[in-house]
Amino acid sequence: MKKLTLIAGPCAIEDDQLGFHIAETIKSICNDLSINYVFKASYRKANRSKNNSFTGIGDQKALDIIKNIGKEFNLPTITDIHESSEAKKVSDYVTHLQIPAFLCRQTELLLAAGNTGLTVNIKKGQFLSHEAMGFAVEKVKSTGNNNVWVCERGNSFGYNDLIVDATSMTKLKKHNVPVIMDCTHAVQKPNQTSGVTGGDQSLISSIVFSAVATGADGLFIETHPEPAKAKSDPHTMLKLSELRGVLEKAIKIKEAIK
Repeated sequence: MKKLTLIAGPCAIEDDQLGFHIAETIKSICNDLSINYVFKASYRKANRSKNNSFTGIGDQKALDIIKNIGKEFNLPTITDIHESSEAKKVSDYVTHLQIPAFLCRQTELLLAAGNTGLTVNIKKGQFLSHEAMGFAVEKVKSTGNNNVWVCERGNSFGYNDLIVDATSMTKLKKHNVPVIMDCTHAVQKPNQTSGVTGGDQSLISSIVFSAVATGADGLFIETHPEPAKAKSDPHTMLKLSELRGVLEKAIKIKEAIK
């Protein structure tokens, strides 16, 4: 059975210690369950609703922390990039690059990411069909880089909600690249009048189980010891203490349908 991949970590680097604690905890879980683990954290949050929202602790400091986490725990790492000018610099600190959903049609960004030679995880825009993601994949592959993943995170459903198509894994697999399910951003309730994105954490496990049952190659799960105290996406992260139980059930589902 092909091993499941987990992309997981805090939404953003918040301080010097949190990322290390989360990475160590998740690595232990993934070793026990035979899951491939990629540590994830944003070094900067460029897409925020309000001007005074938390965006990071400083680019260089956050990138150094992510790189050090990868070295200390011998883990592959991934972070988002937002502009083409970031790709080369950030590629020196991580092993994978991620394209945010809102930016999945940005040609120069996709080409710059592809030119680094790193694996590029492209999140599908909330506004995009599954079929249209093929063009984003083609842009990265046009650089000669075939290390491309696509990541489902739901589609816009009115102004303040998202919906996940149960057939999305099957549709995205037609692009012949690994398919990841973003199980935490998929439960968002965006565009809240408070300026802070809402969400329903109780639905995360349902997204996980559905994705695995329909053939996901990997899961993207943002997690935090105390989500309510997180500086970014507090309403959509899975509590770290709940991660093992969710993954144990996911593995049982995967084994049942192999």
